[in-house]
Amino acid sequence: MPVVRKSLLQFIFSGAYMLRWNDKLRPSELLEIDKQAHKMLVACVLWHENARDLPDADRLALARDVIEGGLFDYFYRLIITDIKPPVFYRIRENAEHFRRLTDYVLTRLEPQLSPLGPFWERCCAWHRAGEENTPARRILSAAHLYASRWEFALIKPLNGFDDEMEEIARSFEDRLNACRCLAGMEALLSDSSLAKLANHCGQLRFQIRWTQIPRIPATSVLGHMFIVAAFSYFFSLSVNACRTRAVNNFFCGLFHDLPELLTRDIISPVKQSVTDLPLILKEYEKEELERRIFRPLREEGFGLLVERISYYLGLDVGSEFRESVREGGHAVEVKGFDALQKDYNTDALDPKDGEMIKACDWLAAFLEAHSSIRNGISSPHLQEALARLKADLREDQPECLGLESLLADFD
Repeated sequence: MPVVRKSLLQFIFSGAYMLRWNDKLRPSELLEIDKQAHKMLVACVLWHENARDLPDADRLALARDVIEGGLFDYFYRLIITDIKPPVFYRIRENAEHFRRLTDYVLTRLEPQLSPLGPFWERCCAWHRAGEENTPARRILSAAHLYASRWEFALIKPLNGFDDEMEEIARSFEDRLNACRCLAGMEALLSDSSLAKLANHCGQLRFQIRWTQIPRIPATSVLGHMFIVAAFSYFFSLSVNACRTRAVNNFFCGLFHDLPELLTRDIISPVKQSVTDLPLILKEYEKEELERRIFRPLREEGFGLLVERISYYLGLDVGSEFRESVREGGHAVEVKGFDALQKDYNTDALDPKDGEMIKACDWLAAFLEAHSSIRNGISSPHLQEALARLKADLREDQPECLGLESLLADFD
């Protein structure tokens, strides 16, 4: 089984440093990690809509291809960094130039990804296959364009002096119009509840975590969701989770803080300082999700998508951090990681982790604190948070995750 290492976690996190639209005037910093989160949230919606009529096995295979293809493309992007899109497209048009660039990227990725065995092999195959017109690639391309155009709409009003802006705008419109044949894309490009969901997700990049504590990098709720999703997927591979469980864990990590659009990011000490406050917040989140997101989606025929997001958020079992399966079309809680791993790790039961995703949530927060301190920005509050997270990660966590040795590497 592949082992999750410190270098992989730090590599995933490095997108929190990578600026986007770095040659344009920006209302706020636009980060690669936020764009990837938005892209994969849109990709999840498009996967669901395009897989509705597929047999279960094909639906699951497409989900894995979308998730892993998104991760493969993200890792590629982390290596090529500041190559502007028009330049990259020119390179891609020349088969020999693109092959040489890809060989260079894979050489740089090998130290982080080769310990993952089959995942690394699939990554190499994905990039060496070039621009195959597969369903997963079409979904990811459409999601990428949508998330990038969303960012472009933020910066366009500030860059009226820039003669590139109109050409960029036309390019987005032309390429997005070519994607309208994908199920769900027409709705995303119109004034629909699906477009409003994608817009709500994009707004989570404006919510900065740890607002009372200065940090570098200052990660957002949106970027944090992608980090937790990626961590959850790699730990799923490390414990030999069935394919459905790995897919569910990724999407659970990706959606787990969606309700914070409605309540903002409330730090744990505040949540725990008032009796019953967590329960009050959960009830409020549920009501607002229903009013602002779920009810409009149902009214426009996206009820099945609502069911999936509800399952990822653990609404039927009380928390996204509880193990669950689906029986008779309903979510049923499973008592703990060990029971899920031993008795329910099969595609037919639609299993989803809880404890492991909570550990990934804490691990992402640990990386946020650790990275800031390593960058020279610290405070007593940040040091206390780091110590608390380390203690939580070492206490009562599934032994097979290897968190003790992982944390020792950070020490």
